[in-house]
Amino acid sequence: MGLSTREARLRRHRRIRGKVAGSPERPRLCVSRSNKRIYAQIIDDTRGHTLAAAGSHEEPLRGMVKGEAAAEVGKLLAERAKAAGVEAVVFDRGGYQYHGRIRALADGAREGGLQF
Repeated sequence: MGLSTREARLRRHRRIRGKVAGSPERPRLCVSRSNKRIYAQIIDDTRGHTLAAAGSHEEPLRGMVKGEAAAEVGKLLAERAKAAGVEAVVFDRGGYQYHGRIRALADGAREGGLQF
């Protein structure tokens, strides 16, 4: 019997996290998604602190098409990261395929000025 989709994603996520870590100079941009929403955080793993966060559950992004909302979450996160003094990040796709909403969020963050 094979792995469930969730178990396979969590296994990929653990493998990625073994290689990707956020530092104070280059924190980690972590992505999480559900069927309906998408969330992103910028995390300094050395201190265990979230420096900036955004999600499609926030008021201006509700009711948008999922792909468009993901791009807007990326832009909003980049804006909040700049306010927190973050210019460059390490992208952690969370075991999800770099495709669709994950790619839209990454492109939106790049458009907003984050470097990765």
